[in-house]
Amino acid sequence: MNCIEMDTPLGSMLIADRGDGLAGLWFADQRHLPPGLDSWPRAETALLASAREQLGEFFAGRLQCFDLPLAAAGTIFQQAVWRCLQTIPYGARSSYGQIAESLGKPSASRAVGMAVGRNPWSIVVPCHRVVGSDGQLTGYAGGLERKRWLLALEAERHHTA
Repeated sequence: MNCIEMDTPLGSMLIADRGDGLAGLWFADQRHLPPGLDSWPRAETALLASAREQLGEFFAGRLQCFDLPLAAAGTIFQQAVWRCLQTIPYGARSSYGQIAESLGKPSASRAVGMAVGRNPWSIVVPCHRVVGSDGQLTGYAGGLERKRWLLALEAERHHTA
């Protein structure tokens, strides 16, 4: 496992390579960081360099879809939710209820919310695009200000593209 730190417009991010794909991308001060992350070796692999480059392109407004292998993690249900997140188009939003419906579990909005909150691939798997059923911004492990910023970036770039 290797990990690098990257400065972004939203603060420092940690990007981890498990060897078979990205283990995660986290804001350094967000909730749900994996235990022991600070002791992982700090060496940049080809995958971590690619992730750094693609994140830079995303923040510059030149990349809308990431092309990075993800190392499977989480329960079967969490993985299903995370796959759904990857289908939310750039500049669009979905609700927890819509995701629950798409999974054939219309009463599972809360469970979807918990899975979204545990998404280990911040930004790359766009959990920031999920809002409450009334369109209100709700929890984001990286903080609501970052979620608001990411949605504004995508809205601006989506309308100018």
